[in-house]
Amino acid sequence: MSHAVSTKRYEGLHGALVEFDTPEALIEACEKAYAEGYRKMDAYAPMPVEGLAEAIGFKKNKVAMCVLIAGCTGVCFGLGLLEWIAGIAYPHNVGGRPLNSWPAFIPITFECMILFSALTALVSMLAMNGLPRPYHAVFNVPAFLRASVDKFFLCIESEDPKFEPNQTVEFLNSLGGVEVHYVPE
Repeated sequence: MSHAVSTKRYEGLHGALVEFDTPEALIEACEKAYAEGYRKMDAYAPMPVEGLAEAIGFKKNKVAMCVLIAGCTGVCFGLGLLEWIAGIAYPHNVGGRPLNSWPAFIPITFECMILFSALTALVSMLAMNGLPRPYHAVFNVPAFLRASVDKFFLCIESEDPKFEPNQTVEFLNSLGGVEVHYVPE
């Protein structure tokens, strides 16, 4: 018998969003929210903010491991393909040289590694970021339009086990933000 993990979900509510004027205030708020026990949250900024990912609890990047595995696969594929071509499918003896002359295989093997790595980096980054995302619930908040201009936002999602609408809004108000909004679905 399996037990499903229940997540509290408030019908029609994606979460609560707080707005800040500075990146420092956003990082401080993210650290406080994480320390308070919130885990399902996201931060939005108009520019890269150093330390923001760590402040919301993002610790591991799986894209790098995917790229490493794809690069190794590309090397094996390129080397295997050339070994098969030169040694099995179309053996060609030139001046008594060995059929599997690996130094000649280096450029193609390298290019296969780069090709596999680059395509995997693109696809895994898009997949792990949930992109492309033409719609997100935070777009329903009119103030969020400033997220790409000059404002910084922290959204605690209603899927968070600790999320209770009134308590979460009260907590977000205590962080010293400019304004707190409910985020409809």
